[in-house]
Amino acid sequence: MDYDLIVIGSGPGGYHAAIRAAQLGLKTAVVEKGAVGGVCLNVGCIPTKALLHVAHTLEESKHAAEYGVAFDAPKVDLKALEKWKAGVVKKLTGGVGQLLKGNKVDLIEGEARFSDAHTVTVGDRKVTADKFIVATGSRSVELKGFESDGDRIVDSTGALLLAEVPKRFLAIGGSAIGLEFADIYAALGSEVTVVEFMDRIVPTADPDASKALHKALAKRGISIKTGTKAVAQKKTKAGTEVTLEAKDGSQETLVVDKLLVAVGRRPNGQGLGLEEIGVAVDERGYVPTSETMQTDVPHVYAIGDVATGPLLAHKAMKEGLVAAEHAAGKPAAYDTLVPSVIYTNPELASVGMTEAEAKEAGFEVQVGTFPLAVSGRAMAMQATDGITKLIADAKTGLLLGAHLVGPGAGDLIAEATLAMEMGTTLEDLAATQHPHPTLSEGLMEAAEHALGHAIHVPNKRK
Repeated sequence: MDYDLIVIGSGPGGYHAAIRAAQLGLKTAVVEKGAVGGVCLNVGCIPTKALLHVAHTLEESKHAAEYGVAFDAPKVDLKALEKWKAGVVKKLTGGVGQLLKGNKVDLIEGEARFSDAHTVTVGDRKVTADKFIVATGSRSVELKGFESDGDRIVDSTGALLLAEVPKRFLAIGGSAIGLEFADIYAALGSEVTVVEFMDRIVPTADPDASKALHKALAKRGISIKTGTKAVAQKKTKAGTEVTLEAKDGSQETLVVDKLLVAVGRRPNGQGLGLEEIGVAVDERGYVPTSETMQTDVPHVYAIGDVATGPLLAHKAMKEGLVAAEHAAGKPAAYDTLVPSVIYTNPELASVGMTEAEAKEAGFEVQVGTFPLAVSGRAMAMQATDGITKLIADAKTGLLLGAHLVGPGAGDLIAEATLAMEMGTTLEDLAATQHPHPTLSEGLMEAAEHALGHAIHVPNKRK
C-alpha cells in the first residue's frame, strides 16, 4: 500500500482528519481537486464572515451620532474590500497547507475516484491505501428556472464577488446563507428582499428565536416575505423580473438587479465510485455512516456534509477527528451536541432541542427567557434586539436546549453547549456567577426566569 490512510477532500473535516491521523502515526495523504481548505475556507464560512464584519461595521457607523460620535458617511472601496477578503482567505488556506506539510501529510492534487476497494485514481495516477476517509463536502442546490448565470442569478460563491453593489438584491431562501448575504448587501446599501417558502425564516430554529431575528432584520429595512416562493424570472430592460407566489395563490412581481438562490446544499457523495466498491450512497448523495463514521465498507469512512446533516464545518471537524482516531485503532465515536450559528446582525445561535421538539420527545418542558431589551450591557451597546431562551426538563431541571438572538450569540452558545454536555441543570446555571454587565448574564437570567425567581423580568413562565 502507498499509504495507511487517504483523505479525499481538504475542507475543515478533511484536513482535521489528515493531520490527526498523521499525529497518530499513520502515513497519510490528502487528495484535493480544488483549493486547499475546501468550500468553507475559500468560498464559504471565512470570506462570508469577512464581509459580515464589514457589514456590521457599516451598520454601527449609522448609529454613532446617537451616542455622540460624528464623522462623515463611510465610503466603501470595493476593490480594497475584495483584496482584504482575499487576503484573509489566502492567509488561512496557506496556513492549512503549512499544517499539512508540517505534519508530513502528502497533498495530491486532482479528482479522486475509487477503481477498487483500496485504490483511487487521480488523473493518470493510481494510489493505494489501507483505509480512506471521504470528506468531499457539498454544493449549492439549483432551483429550476433560476439556474446561476454568474451575473444576474448567483449562488453563494457568486454572491461573494462584489464588482459592484446592486441597487436591488433578492435572496431566495430565508436560512443561514440567504440571511447572511441579505445582511451584507443591506449594509452595503442595497434594497434587500428575502423570500422564504416556509411560514418563518430559519424554519429549523425555535419559533421565538426566529421571530426575534425576523423583527431585528425587518427593523433594519430588510423586507422579508415568508410563506412565499419564487415561481418565475425573466430578464428585462429594468432588471430581473421575478414572480412571487404566496401560499394563497396570490402573485406579485419584483424587479431586482441581483438574485441569490440559497435554498440549500447537496452532498457530493455520488460520482466517486463508492457504489462500485459496496459503499451505500442514498438518492440525495449522502453516505450513511455508523457512530465511528464508518460506511458499509468498514475501511472506508465518511465525514462532514457528505455524511449527514447538519452541514456545518465544526461538525465536520469533530467527525474528522473521530474517523482518524478510529482508523488509527483508537476507541472513538461521534456523540456530541452540534451548535449552529447564523452570523447576521444580530446573530442567531442554538443548540439542542427547541421547545416543540422537547414536548414531542415526551418531556414536561420548563422554559426561561430573557430579552436583551432589559440587559444593561445590550443597552450600552445599542443592541437590544434579541432574546435568550432556555428549554429544560421540568422534572429534573436538566438543560435540553438553548436559543440565543443577539450580538455575540455565536460565542455565547458555547457556554450552553458545554453546560449540556456536562449535564447541567437550570439550578446550576442560575447559581453560576456571571460577570456584570455582560451579555452572558442572559443565560443566568433565563435560568432564573425558568425557576421562577428572575430579578429583571416578570416570572410568568416556568
